[in-house]
Amino acid sequence: MSDQHALNEFHWIMDMIQTIDAGLVVLDKDFKVQLWNGFMSNHSGLSSRSVQNSVLFEHFPELPENWLRSKIESVFLLKNNAFTSWELRPYIFRFNNYRPVTGISEFMYQNMTILPLASLTGEITHVSLIIYDVTDIAINRIQLDKANEKLAHLSQTDTLTKLNNRHRWNYLCDSEFKRIKRYNGLSTMLMLDIDHFKLVNDNYGHVAGDKVIAAVADAIHQNCRETDFSARYGGEEFAICLTNTDAKDAITVADRLLKDVAKQLVIEDKQQIQVTISIGIAEFNPQVSDVSSWTKNADTALYLSKDSGRNQYQVFDYKN
Repeated sequence: MSDQHALNEFHWIMDMIQTIDAGLVVLDKDFKVQLWNGFMSNHSGLSSRSVQNSVLFEHFPELPENWLRSKIESVFLLKNNAFTSWELRPYIFRFNNYRPVTGISEFMYQNMTILPLASLTGEITHVSLIIYDVTDIAINRIQLDKANEKLAHLSQTDTLTKLNNRHRWNYLCDSEFKRIKRYNGLSTMLMLDIDHFKLVNDNYGHVAGDKVIAAVADAIHQNCRETDFSARYGGEEFAICLTNTDAKDAITVADRLLKDVAKQLVIEDKQQIQVTISIGIAEFNPQVSDVSSWTKNADTALYLSKDSGRNQYQVFDYKN
């Protein structure tokens, strides 16, 4: 091979290194920069000359130094490649993102490969960091995950009330029942029904009826803890499970619900609509064989509330 051909080949290699659409950094064992390509210069604002033979971390104090040092040292020691993914660490170098398609991200998502570089004697004297811009892939994945999460939430949520739907309620109730059985726990179920709801629809229309249902759901949201779960069980019927709560404490919640709902005013066509609810309370009891039986007990207490005049709560009596 002629000297001229070798020179041309070297020129081509250097040209590719400088123009390749990926970051290329070569470090020695002291973490001093030996090569800094055009991609790194363009995105960091630091020229190759300004970083040459200086310790990488002096220019980028925000780098995860301890982690990156350990990663690079393992490549020197084991003589094997190492990889990092944006899914575990979104970026190595905090570069701004200028891509128009993925402009919603402030920074560039990156994958990185660390390669050992051997001298003519076979000794690993340097490593190469290759930085890939994977912002498009990352943003698409994140948006897809968010969309799937939103769809999953919608599939489990009642649109009108933003409470769990019946399907989600059944799943949560089944899980809670198994937890109580296994750990000898305690929870109390409440079944609620809007009193004389048919009259609301007949007298004011279904739009007004929906507003009343939403208002009752809002009262439930306000009176439940994060550890509790609730659902729109049917048309105007709701269900609540108060976890780690006995019937005595559940009565306190039921009493607040009765008062909060009774004082709410729903306005429809300048008419004020005021409703009440009836509540059935059933504390979990070891003699309950399954979720259906537990629900039936709360329902029994609910119908007792209605038969006793409505706008009240009743507690299921396991002694009878």
